[in-house]
Amino acid sequence: MKIQETLRYLEDRWDERVANTLDDAGLLRYRSNLLGSDLRITNFGGGNTSSKIIDTDPLDGSQKSVLWIKGSGGDIGSIQRKGFATLYLEKLHALAGRYREVDSEDEMVDMYPLCVFGNNSVAASIDTPLHAFLPFKHVDHLHPDWGIALAAAANGREKMEEFNRTYSHKLVWLPWQRPGFELAMMLRDAVKQTRDCDGIVLGGHGLITWGNTQRECYVNTITIIDQIGQFVSERLVRRGANLFGGNRTATLENHLSLAQEIFPFLRGRVSAKQRLIGNFNDLPEVLRFVNSADAQELAHLGTSCPDHFIRTKIRPLFVPWNPQPNLLGLRETIDSALKQYREEYAAYYASFAQSETPKMRDASPTVVLVPGIGMFSFGKSKTEARITGEFYTNAIHVMEGATALGSTAAPDVLPQAGPAAKTEAFSVYSNYVALPPSEAFRIEYWQLEEAKIRRQSPEKELSRQICLVVGGGNGVGRETVLLAVHRGAHVVVADIEVEAVKSVAAEAQHVGGKETAIAVAIDIRDRESIRQALRETVAAYGGLDIIVNTAAVFPSSPDGQIGDAQWALTLDINVTGNHRLLEEASKILFEQDLTASVVLVSSANAVVPKRGSEAYDVSKAAVNHLIREFAISLAPKVRVNGISPATVVKGSTMFPRDRVIASLTKYSIPFDHEASDEQLRSVLAEFYAKRTLTHQPIDPQDCAAAILFLAGPQSRCTTGHLIPVDGGLTEAFLR
Repeated sequence: MKIQETLRYLEDRWDERVANTLDDAGLLRYRSNLLGSDLRITNFGGGNTSSKIIDTDPLDGSQKSVLWIKGSGGDIGSIQRKGFATLYLEKLHALAGRYREVDSEDEMVDMYPLCVFGNNSVAASIDTPLHAFLPFKHVDHLHPDWGIALAAAANGREKMEEFNRTYSHKLVWLPWQRPGFELAMMLRDAVKQTRDCDGIVLGGHGLITWGNTQRECYVNTITIIDQIGQFVSERLVRRGANLFGGNRTATLENHLSLAQEIFPFLRGRVSAKQRLIGNFNDLPEVLRFVNSADAQELAHLGTSCPDHFIRTKIRPLFVPWNPQPNLLGLRETIDSALKQYREEYAAYYASFAQSETPKMRDASPTVVLVPGIGMFSFGKSKTEARITGEFYTNAIHVMEGATALGSTAAPDVLPQAGPAAKTEAFSVYSNYVALPPSEAFRIEYWQLEEAKIRRQSPEKELSRQICLVVGGGNGVGRETVLLAVHRGAHVVVADIEVEAVKSVAAEAQHVGGKETAIAVAIDIRDRESIRQALRETVAAYGGLDIIVNTAAVFPSSPDGQIGDAQWALTLDINVTGNHRLLEEASKILFEQDLTASVVLVSSANAVVPKRGSEAYDVSKAAVNHLIREFAISLAPKVRVNGISPATVVKGSTMFPRDRVIASLTKYSIPFDHEASDEQLRSVLAEFYAKRTLTHQPIDPQDCAAAILFLAGPQSRCTTGHLIPVDGGLTEAFLR
């Protein structure tokens, strides 16, 4: 209870009942997960935790001290036991004798695999030596916004000393140094020189704390972070409305609808080199920043903490737009600002690149700030796009805190300045100190970061694609959803049956992850319903790349007669519904100006006349020609194709039990009246299959595979065509 009374913002989430059941490695995982569960303590994937644990050497049976440390690229909030690298501490310490100088420190990373304890393939983090050379059993290296605000303040060292006096701490300051072996030596020496210190502030970077037990380390960490939060927040309150120079503009009342309207255009522009998925953020602190007088200057300065700009690039794109309720001039301003951004990024790369530097990456921004509207962030997936936005929100918090801590002019010598970069290399605005571009480049294009990127899993065929599947609640639509997610797409499951799409979306999320699929209601008879589904698609992912429509109706009646109303409804859903859908969706596709594809589901009935199915057959014949018409009108960026399946009985809502029984009776096929719906469908499907050359029933999965072939990159030169999926139905052969 005593520790909780000390905290104002954070919670002591430690549960002794849980902790008492865990061994040392389990406690490290537990401590890490607790720290990572609160983004105020550290950001996703950021920071590192470690423990020095006595373990039995598998070679000689002796007891050895082993460093357990979060593996490269891991996230402490979700890390499991298997996510930690394990290294002989004695061997790591021996590397100090091999270390020559800072210019060759990357050579030390090649030594880490020689220090691995046990048969552990987890790659050691670049932070490994930072933990190894500190003489404490348990170490936390985190990036709390409050802590980085102190570390990125021009008067940071002075304020740290004031903090120490206020809260009876003995934090030590170190100037900026890129994570690696040199920083490890600096940490080792700092602790030797100040033996009673209880934490270290890394200039422009973050915070390091420790303890002799897992519990002590956890308590020290959350206490210091919370108290820095108190120290910073008191000064934020004093600034009030004057923070960031006060408001330059206000948030537009219709900013959400404007965000949805501009999102496809913006996504298309930032996806010029490689397609990106989008996320929108209008948190109060984000809006306060983008609307402020100092936003453009601070945004251009760039971020400070390395974890931030690895995701957000060296700086976001600030769009200098004068907010208008109708987006007047915004598209032109985006194009102009984006052109300048890419030119500046290319110049930044050219200034620091050397012969061994990796090739320049995409020069497009991953964060775009629009006054009056909010923040758009982008990544290869929805999750990455969201996290990128969270990281820039962290950066905003840092700028808030650093600005609030300032009251006088910046000192002649910045506390962040040191052996790695002199004062003149840093940029300062309103007491906020950004990392020098040269240091930012050394991290962004670090060979070790490049190696981390190469370790990532290869992207799938439909990665970075947003796929809308209308009729996705069952049958062919459901199988298309699941196959698309399996192939890497983000999928919007749309259907008139709301509960069905929720169920299918949940299945898709189980395959691809929570953020890879959403469920929306749609009625393609209603243009406003289509527009709303498209708005939800854009709000979730930023745009649209693939449109699939499997929704259709097959009219029937007890006497076999189709009245005018049923005829009209059939053509409205099967034909006009497709026209409405593509007419509305094409607005998004044209705004994006990216390649896209459409696949409509026709039928073999479109070319095989039959008695009693005239309405359905005529509607599908119209769909065939509609495909050709849209292939022409949406060219050259949008391909439009279709599939023509023979009767698909399995999982189809067009084959309710009464229709299946009617068909079995019509064809004099014996059946068991007690059989389930699916069993009856199988009997009918087998009958239909016998009429084809392959004698194979048409499965929804067969149709899904054909749909995604046409939608995907393997058919990039095909448009205006239909692929039969009919088992070899001779009556439907091309004539």
